[in-house]
Amino acid sequence: MDLAQQRKLLGLIGLGVRGRGAIVGVQQVREAARRGKLHLAIAAKDASGNSLDKVLPLLRARGISVFVGPNGAELGGAAGRETVAVIGIVDNGLAKGIRALSPDVMPDIRMERGERV
Repeated sequence: MDLAQQRKLLGLIGLGVRGRGAIVGVQQVREAARRGKLHLAIAAKDASGNSLDKVLPLLRARGISVFVGPNGAELGGAAGRETVAVIGIVDNGLAKGIRALSPDVMPDIRMERGERV
């Protein structure tokens, strides 16, 4: 993802959080996925394996796309937090806008780090 796309993504995330179209944090994303409200998720590229282990299996089981986002500090800045591991998009229009930016779908970040899955 180039810098312009990343700025657009962070801007959309910020709008989503302020307009309640996006939720922040592992626990909130898990709850939204369980309730069937989640359209996609954006994980920080530097999110800890522990955080990802708590959320990725559920998202994959539910067929929810997970995109690789910028680092946790940048995601957090867009969401009005310090750092964020994952942001969930619950608004369908916002999800379409983010998909249109064509961010990278996260294959499995743990495999990229050489961890056992």
